[in-house]
Amino acid sequence: MANKDNKPSKETLEKWSQDPDNWVLGMFYYNKKDKRILPPKRIAQLGWTVNFANPISVLVIVIIIVITLLITKWIR
Repeated sequence: MANKDNKPSKETLEKWSQDPDNWVLGMFYYNKKDKRILPPKRIAQLGWTVNFANPISVLVIVIIIVITLLITKWIR
């Protein structure tokens, strides 16, 4: 179910987000087919989550955590 740009359709993306097999322990999203860095949570109104199958997603989260720790250390 991909369009001409070889991107998944909106329906496919929503199906992936809702599929329990793509959620480890019910809270960590892991889908190698999904290239999004921050896909929506199961309940989209609650925001986004990290796709732990995407190395770029993991890198972004690590960078955010490191920056946050550096800022909090610098403020003290």
